[in-house]
This record gives sequence, C-alpha cells and structure tokens, in this order.
Amino acid sequence: MAKKKLLAYIMAGMLALASLTGCGSSKDGDKESGKKKVALTVWGAEEDQELLKGMIDSFQKEYADKAKWKITLEVESEKNAKDDVLNDLDMAADVFAFADDQVDDLVKAKALQEITLDTDKVIEENGGPDSLTVQAASHNGKLYGYPMTADNGYFMFYNKEYFSEKDVKSLDAMLKIAAKNNKQVAIEIDNAWYLYSFFAGAGLGLKKNDDGKNFCNWNSTKGKFTGVEVAEAILDITSHKGFVRIPDTEFAQGLKDGTVIAGINGTWQAQAAEKTWGENYGAAKLPTFTCAGKQVQMRSFAGYKLIGINAYSKNKEFALLLGRYLTNYENQVKRFEERGLGPSNVQAAESDQVKANPAINALNEQAPYADAQRIGDRYWDPAQTLGTILIDGNSEGTPLQTLLDTTVEEIVAEN
Repeated sequence: MAKKKLLAYIMAGMLALASLTGCGSSKDGDKESGKKKVALTVWGAEEDQELLKGMIDSFQKEYADKAKWKITLEVESEKNAKDDVLNDLDMAADVFAFADDQVDDLVKAKALQEITLDTDKVIEENGGPDSLTVQAASHNGKLYGYPMTADNGYFMFYNKEYFSEKDVKSLDAMLKIAAKNNKQVAIEIDNAWYLYSFFAGAGLGLKKNDDGKNFCNWNSTKGKFTGVEVAEAILDITSHKGFVRIPDTEFAQGLKDGTVIAGINGTWQAQAAEKTWGENYGAAKLPTFTCAGKQVQMRSFAGYKLIGINAYSKNKEFALLLGRYLTNYENQVKRFEERGLGPSNVQAAESDQVKANPAINALNEQAPYADAQRIGDRYWDPAQTLGTILIDGNSEGTPLQTLLDTTVEEIVAEN
C-alpha cells in the first residue's frame, strides 16, 4: 500500500512538473507566434547583389521585432523588370528595382502598389512634388515608387591627357583631336537611348501620348532643322576617322586598351574610367554637334531608378517597409560610396563627397538639356534600326527622307 501511495505521489509530481513545463513552453511559443512570419522576394541588378544583401541583413536586424523575416534576393535587370513582372504578377518579386520609364505601363496594368508609407516625407526628401525625381516616380499625381537613384542618364567621359575643358564642348573638336592621335570617341549611335540626343537636340519631338501611342516628328521637313539635316549630321559623325561605335559591354575595355579616349556613357562606367585614366579622368555635359552648318547642343534622357512594390504581394505592408528602408538617406549614401551611384535624396546629393564626383557633376551640367524618359515601347526597335543604318553609312542608298518616314511610321504605330 505504501508503495502504491509513493507511486501516486511520484506520478502527481511528474504531472505537475509537466504542467508547469507545458505552461512555460506555451508562453514562449505564444511570444514567438506573436511575431508574424513574413516571406519577401527582392529583385535587384546583378552588380548590386552584394550591396543589397548587406542592406537586407541590416533591415532584418533593425526590424527584428516586427516579424520573423525570410527575405530572398534574386538577380533581375532594372531594364527588364517591367516585362518580367507583367509576365507573371503572382510569381514576381514583392520588392523590385526598375527604371522610371516603366511606371506608366506598370500602373496601367495595376501591377504597382501606390506608395502609402511616409509618402509626404519621401516626396520632400526627393525635392518636392515639382521635382523631376518625384514626377518620374509618379502617375497622375500619385507616387508609385520609392526614388533610389537620380543618375540614370549619360554624359561625356574624356581623357584630360588629350582634351581640354574647351575641347569637350564641341564634338567636332573632339573627333578631330582623336583622329589626329589615332584614337577614337565612342558613341553607341545604334542604341536608341543615345540616338535620341541628336534629334532632340535639333528640336525634333518624341514623347508618349496619353493613349499610349508615341508622337514623333523626326521626319519633319519644316522648322529650324529638318529630320534629313539631322540624319546627314549623324552620317558625317559616323564616317569620321575619330568615331567608333562600341557597345556598353565593351566600353571599359576600349578605355583600357587605349583606343578610346572619350565616349558617351553613364555613371556605371565611372569606376572603369577613373581606374584607367587616374588623374586624367574627366567628365562633362554632352557637347554640341554640327547640323546644317550650325552648332546644336546634344540633349539626353534624364533617368531615375526606383524601388517598386508588387500590388499582388501577400505582404504589402512589410514590402513597403522594406522598400522605404532600401531607399532611405543612409542607404542612398551607401550606394554612392560603394557603387558611385548618384542619390535622388536631395540632402545626400548636397554632400561635399557627391559634389566632388566628376560623373555626378557632369550629369548636373547636362540636367538643363535632359528630358524625362516617357516613351512607348514602339520607339526602341525602329530607332535602333535607324542608328544601325546610319552607322553603316546608309550603304543601300535609301533616300534619307524615305528612311525617316519609315522609322517614324513604325515608332508611332499602335502598340
């Protein structure tokens, strides 16, 4: 009987202990379960992967109390982001980097979440509602992207060993100097992004209308300059001994092997230029070119890169928080320090370090001659074809007016 009582006491004790242990586990579990498990996917450019990984790690530490995070980083070109998002909205990233010219199409497809976290503060930090940065990130007055960089434009790189500040004001002078030294000035004229500079500089128009179709009058026969006169000017440039067409992927190699002593490109080539030319590294706004006997200032596209939030994200509230973090002041400074990318945040852009950067200064000089990139997709292929024909010297002898009429007809066609 005593043994039975002893056994009963032991069993009761064990049950009590189990009960206490169970309560403890439940309490800890409740505490942990109160933290929502949040899975997010982030898309970013290949060259930004290491930078983004560090930012995401810092975000998870800073907001460890907000959620139990599972953030996956994947490679995706900002250039292709729109197409890949629209291809499968459910499978697209929750947070993704993209170029500002994709805003309209993404919004119309209802793929972009309106920015509702810190909206007014973000607008203020990026120059106010009238700034080109905020306008580039907006559609019909509403903000649809967190501005990330304000340097997605282009300018003239040059080697100070060959060119003075006066020389780089004129493309004619630069081509002459390059040819004299058996060197070349690189312009990827068969890239529609750069071809724009000549026609826009001459006052000919290109833009996307409200109906999504393009307006383009590059074949104009009236005005200060005709389309044919611009095409003739480009033919003069492409046939010059001091000119070379080099794709973006080969630009750095052209600098390194010494064949290219100047060229039109963007901030992503700044590190290569500085590394190759050292103290002789220079950058300036785009030069003038000769058209119908007159000097014409080349224009450019002013481009911005943004962070967008997928409207189909299952965790939009948390995706907004991450998008905001990736584009805050500190991380814009970090992008500049580690990748040389120009901040859109006006406070960051005003730092002495940023102002001392030749590439950023060149973009600022070009800004008065830059236009927002609001163009329908129908522009790119016909313009590239036109550029290719002009680089080839119009070898088939097609009348330039006919060539331009065909190009414009394709650019303004229905999407």
